[in-house]
Amino acid sequence: MRFPGAFVSHGAPTLAIEDVPASQFLRGFGQELGRPSAILVVSAHWDTATPTVTTAPRLKTIYDFGGFDPVLYTIRYEPPGAVEVAARARALLAAAGFAVASDPARGIDHGGWVPLLLMYPAADIPVLQLSVQSRLDAGHHVRLGQALRPLREEGVLILASGSATHNLREAFRAAPGAPTPDWVTEFAEWVARALAEQRIDDLLDYERLAPHARRNHPTVEHFVPLLVALGAGTPGVAPRRAHASTTLGVLAMDAYVFD
Repeated sequence: MRFPGAFVSHGAPTLAIEDVPASQFLRGFGQELGRPSAILVVSAHWDTATPTVTTAPRLKTIYDFGGFDPVLYTIRYEPPGAVEVAARARALLAAAGFAVASDPARGIDHGGWVPLLLMYPAADIPVLQLSVQSRLDAGHHVRLGQALRPLREEGVLILASGSATHNLREAFRAAPGAPTPDWVTEFAEWVARALAEQRIDDLLDYERLAPHARRNHPTVEHFVPLLVALGAGTPGVAPRRAHASTTLGVLAMDAYVFD
């Protein structure tokens, strides 16, 4: 069964326990996509020098955050690992010229378990994670997705998890209930138009061309998962914007499906 690639914004860890438009969307998104044979999560919260995949037989819950509601630290999302898919992913990446590593001990960070808890709460689908390389450029991440594209034909859901905008300092300063500022909306809409119009070169140069790019992404690790999903999509086919909302005032929670 052929699966699309997807990008979701995971926001703050509290998304797992909140009833907001983004969490409501994710609760239905798994049903919309269907049940894959495995899920490869490209998480903004695993940043390494070399592309690395998890190979643990079961992924333990990682609480890679602090200072949030204590109930979050009681949540366990521990799906079976996907060792065979990890080997296949490593082979595809190596064939495309990437140096690639594996990590037999790492579990699943909140960039993975927060959206998956909402999408597939039973935690019974095999999962592996792939790291991002924030020191490398946008083109590197598109090529990662291109190399992994064959997994979609093998029933694997490539789920890139980051954030359409991600300025935590601004989020903590935002007044509750304040309207979404223009600098957030203008960036998110620029990205949506560039994807719809297949302006790939513009997306590769988003830091220079997109309005307020640096303000929305002071660091790049939450944006580059989108580029992996873009690479995994079918060439020449525009993605579908599956969701758009804002949380914490300035975090755009857009999601895209790459057929």
